Amino acid sequence: MATTFAKRSKEKQRQEKKSAKAIERQQRKLARKNAPPRIPGEDPDIAGIIPGPQPLVFE
Repeated sequence: MATTFAKRSKEKQRQEKKSAKAIERQQRKLARKNAPPRIPGEDPDIAGIIPGPQPLVFE
């Protein structure tokens, strides 16, 4: 009997994880859709980076 309960528990966890991933996928899709258009020829990973020494930050 304990095996059946464990199997059900495991399957429920799998289904919850699957639905959570589906929700995350949907959110990423909406975020990409609502993102501002990219500038052609510009690498978004390094956009806005200033070459050279960086200014000192005083806290």
